[in-house]
Amino acid sequence: MNYFSIFDYYLLNILNQKGLYFIFKKQKGQKALKSAYICLLKTKRLKAKKSFGQHFLHREDIASAIAGALKQTEAVPRILEIGPGKGMLTKYLKNIPAEFKMVEADVDMITFLRKNHPDWTDDIIEGDFLSLNLSQIFEGKSFLMIGNFPYNISSQIVFRLIQYRTQIPELVGMFQKEMAVRIVSPPGSKDYGIISVLTQAYYTGELLFDVDRSSFKPPPKVQSAVIRLERKLNLSLDCSESLFKSVVKQAFNQRRKMLRNSLKSLFPQADLMTDPFFNQRPEDLSLEDYISVTKQIEQHRIDSTK
Repeated sequence: MNYFSIFDYYLLNILNQKGLYFIFKKQKGQKALKSAYICLLKTKRLKAKKSFGQHFLHREDIASAIAGALKQTEAVPRILEIGPGKGMLTKYLKNIPAEFKMVEADVDMITFLRKNHPDWTDDIIEGDFLSLNLSQIFEGKSFLMIGNFPYNISSQIVFRLIQYRTQIPELVGMFQKEMAVRIVSPPGSKDYGIISVLTQAYYTGELLFDVDRSSFKPPPKVQSAVIRLERKLNLSLDCSESLFKSVVKQAFNQRRKMLRNSLKSLFPQADLMTDPFFNQRPEDLSLEDYISVTKQIEQHRIDSTK
C-alpha cells in the first residue's frame, strides 16, 4: 500500500468517526477524496462570520491592555463580556477576581468555547445581547461591561449601556475608530453628533489607544480604538429625557442648518428662539445647551396650556 492510499484510508477513517463518511458514499475515486479533505478542513477551521461582524483579535498584549483598562473592578466585582469569540480577551478577564459572565450569539463560537475551555461553560450566556434583559444577569446588581464589540451593532451596544446606566458604572470597549472618536468627541468637533451628546449626558469618555487592523484575523477594512466610559454621578437630567433625546436627534438630522431652522417645528413662535445658540449649528452646542433648549420647550408647552 503506497503513501497516498494510507493517507486516503486515514482521512476517510477520521470522517467515519465524525459521522461524515456517508456524504461521500455516492462519490468515487479522487472526487470523493477531494470532497472529504475539504470537509475535514472545514471541521477544523473556525472562520469569522460577516453576519456577526467578527474579527478575531490575535495580539496578546492588546487583549491584556483592554482587560487592564477596567478601573472599578474592586468596587464592582462583576464583569460582563460581549462577544467573546475564541476567548482571547476572556482569558485575561478570568484572571480578575470578579464574578464573570459572557454573552455570545454565534452557536459555532459557543461550541468552540465549550470544547476548548470546558471550565468556562457555566459563564456563557447564549443569545443576542440586544435582546437580553441585562437586569437579570447578575440578579439586579451593578456590573462592568467590556468587549471587542462587533462593529455592526456597536452603536446599539452604547444605547443599551445608556438604557441600563443605573446598573453599569463603567464600560471598556473596542470599536471601529470612527465610532470611538464620535462617542467621546467634544462640542465643536466635526465628529460630535447624536451618539456623542446622548452618551456624554450620562458618561465621561476617554479614548485609550488605537488598534491597528493588522491585529485581527481577518483584518477589518478600518482601524480600531479602545475607549473607556465612566458613569457620571447624576443618573438623570434636569429635563424630560425623552424630549431631550428627540431634540438632539432632530437637530443633528439637519446638521448643516442652524437650530433656528432645524428646531422650528418645536418653537411655533419665532420670538421664543431668542438665545444666541439658536444661530449656531448642532455641533456647536454643549450638553448643557441641549438641556437648556429642552427645558425651554417644556416651559413653552406648559405656558401654551394655560
